[in-house]
Amino acid sequence: MRTHKILIISFLSVFALSCNGKHATKKNRLSLEITPENKNIHLNDEIKLAIKNPKQLDISSVDYTLNGNPINVTSNKLQLTDVKLGKHLLEAHININDDEPIKISKSFIVFNNTAPKIYTYKILNEYPHDIEAFTQGLEFYNDTLYEGTGRRGLSKLMKIDYKTGEVYKEIKLANSYFGEGISILNDKVYQLTWESKTGFVYDVDNFKKLETFTYNASKEGWGLCNDGQQLYKSDGTERIWTLNPETLQEENHIEVYTNKAKLQKINELEFVNNKIYANTWQFEKEVGVIINPENGAVEGVIDFSGLKEKVKQHAGLDVLNGIAYNPSTRTFFVTGKKWNKLFEVEILEK
Repeated sequence: MRTHKILIISFLSVFALSCNGKHATKKNRLSLEITPENKNIHLNDEIKLAIKNPKQLDISSVDYTLNGNPINVTSNKLQLTDVKLGKHLLEAHININDDEPIKISKSFIVFNNTAPKIYTYKILNEYPHDIEAFTQGLEFYNDTLYEGTGRRGLSKLMKIDYKTGEVYKEIKLANSYFGEGISILNDKVYQLTWESKTGFVYDVDNFKKLETFTYNASKEGWGLCNDGQQLYKSDGTERIWTLNPETLQEENHIEVYTNKAKLQKINELEFVNNKIYANTWQFEKEVGVIINPENGAVEGVIDFSGLKEKVKQHAGLDVLNGIAYNPSTRTFFVTGKKWNKLFEVEILEK
């Protein structure tokens, strides 16, 4: 009896391997091609899809998915309208006779279809700023400036009179944390840390710690802002994540691209008039970028060159980082890491 069981199991195993091998062989004979192949694909482009079938297998139908979601493909053409920028995975589910569908895939990148506009700035006012503050987060709330700073052992959250530089209230993070971006929503302050995969939630008035949360899919903690409903979090890559402010789970993301390249090291964030304004550490220049939060398109680049030369020059002086919008004055405020000035500016198209 035992011998019969062994023979049956062996037969089933061989049969399964044979079927799987046959399926794999068929898959190896098929490939998915996208045209254009050798140049950048842009938003609103039409791409052509083709199943290469050199062995003339009897294909009865093909179904497509984009990033796991079913899509309609007409005449083997796909119009890239209303898609996010960045990486996409196209899969073809190929039906051959009554066999199990064969799945083949192709990845591609979508760039923006227009170049970003170039902006400059006009200084309206200059205010004092703590020269020791390693600025990582900057945001106005009820006409009061809140600032988060970095460096282990020196990271803080502060409430400040922006006109005088007086600190109304501050708390210090534990020495193991490197403070990063902040944002304020529904009377709560959200603060990120850099490499610890940990964030904090405080009461906006007394800075009492209400909650600690961890990052799941996102890599690190960099910048943070909100649109009144959800939080946006950068992580040092080209991705900006949307977080549910109640569960603090990363629910989705965009990838930041121009018409030619992806942008990484997206730093301090600010949400203004349905756009994300951000500092970027990528170019080692004093620039900001304006990002479409729906698809990740870089719609503008702000040339802040010259600002750094207007602050006190010292050994610890670091990059521009910190952009905040004050709804009361309808102006932007920018500063940098260990800058002794906070600049109120108007952003102008060149």
